[in-house]
Amino acid sequence: MTNVQQSATFVQMDGLKQYLEELYGYIQGATTSGLAVHEVEQGLWSRMLQIGHRTLEMFFAMTGVGDLGETVTLPNGRVVRRLEKTHKREYVSIFGTFQLERTVYGTRVGQKIEFVPTDNRLQLPRGKFSYLLQDWNQSLAVENSYAQVNETLEKILGWGLSTDSLERTTRFMGAEVSSFWESETIGLSVEEESIIVASADGKGVPIRVQADTAPILEHKPARGPKPNRKKMATVGTVYTIAPFKRHPEEVVDSLFKQPEIKVKKKRDSQSRSHPKNKKVRAALNLENEGDPIKGSSVIFEWMATQLQERNSQNTKKMVTIMDGQESLWNQSKFYLKSPDQVEVLDLLHVTPRIWTAAHLFCEPDSPDAISFVKDYVLMILKGQTPLVIQSWQSRAKSRGFKGQKMKVLEQIIGYFQKNQERMRYDIYLAEGYPIASGVIEGACRHLVKDRLERTGMRWTIPGAQAMLNLRSTYINGDWDKFNQWRIQKEAERLYPHQNLVKIAEWPLLA
Repeated sequence: MTNVQQSATFVQMDGLKQYLEELYGYIQGATTSGLAVHEVEQGLWSRMLQIGHRTLEMFFAMTGVGDLGETVTLPNGRVVRRLEKTHKREYVSIFGTFQLERTVYGTRVGQKIEFVPTDNRLQLPRGKFSYLLQDWNQSLAVENSYAQVNETLEKILGWGLSTDSLERTTRFMGAEVSSFWESETIGLSVEEESIIVASADGKGVPIRVQADTAPILEHKPARGPKPNRKKMATVGTVYTIAPFKRHPEEVVDSLFKQPEIKVKKKRDSQSRSHPKNKKVRAALNLENEGDPIKGSSVIFEWMATQLQERNSQNTKKMVTIMDGQESLWNQSKFYLKSPDQVEVLDLLHVTPRIWTAAHLFCEPDSPDAISFVKDYVLMILKGQTPLVIQSWQSRAKSRGFKGQKMKVLEQIIGYFQKNQERMRYDIYLAEGYPIASGVIEGACRHLVKDRLERTGMRWTIPGAQAMLNLRSTYINGDWDKFNQWRIQKEAERLYPHQNLVKIAEWPLLA
């Protein structure tokens, strides 16, 4: 260690010792005056933030300005010269804002700066916000509104960030998630179950009106949904689950039990499986250099990769559960091409239609209507959908159904006929396959609605997609891995000459 380095170290250590003595003095005073513990805790935290700021300031001072001499030879043989003046750079950490003085190298003043030793040594982020601060504010932002994030940061740190800054960080980090996903390998887990399930659904995201739209037009009365106010995000999930075999009567019994008297059977609690290694993603329709990218294609392509890699040995049964939206089933047929794929129409999209049929034949909410629903749900669960259709057609004919009643019934029957091959519930129950898509319903609610559909929220499409990317990463349990990956990749991209600062004799300053 040089004399300059020793001098810097001694001076800074004396400063740190002074800060710690001040902290000790505060504790002595708090003890003597009998302060309440919550007041002491708040006082300690405020002083710890001050110590953090002073200590990080000490670190920057000891690091110095990074003067490696009049010239530096880059790995490509190019010689760059030290410019006359140092350059300032703002750095915002959880301990506050710092102004860093840095020696910079280039060919001449006014030309592009080619090498900044301090930035390379410290691996500073692209922008002014520290990686830890980005991690903290976006960990909060994936669960809370930007206004709430600002309030939380102000409460913890004593200062906050603007909504614009938080949105820009979301956009920047969210744009990197796709590359992170491409770099991932799907490892087989010993906890994987024997049935692998894929499911998809759509969920609307409220979109901001165009900036050139006159305010009065936002309040113009319109019939039906307001155009362009929501864009549909396709949400997908893949997970594995153990078989859970049931009889149709058991399912009907569970559907019709009153919540206040519903008691889980011992068999249910012991046998029912829960999803394992569940992954979720969501994608809006986007454009890439003018070319449209369908969100549903992105999601089904991802699900196909998940199914292939998580079932590489072809030992699992693959099941797809969705509602009756034909566009999603068409995407499934295109991307999920396994001949052994089992297609299941979500039972909970069947039962509402049976209720509608019941109200055509019976008084609404009458005992007859309830019996009607129970009987026909049981028939459908026994794989008797054709008989259900024949029964309704016969009853409608005998009652002389016409007009709107007949139109509604024909729509229900058409839905059943179109999805008949996906309604073989007797087989599904006997094999232990899931028959309801509660997982994807929950994913739509948790991934999209709980964050992007709060009161008054409006999003740009890129901003919404960035949030969906980050939120998916967070929900899937990949947040820390993603942050480590992006910091490493950004450092490699920004600082290709890191080895220079590792081999150089670094001039520490006081």
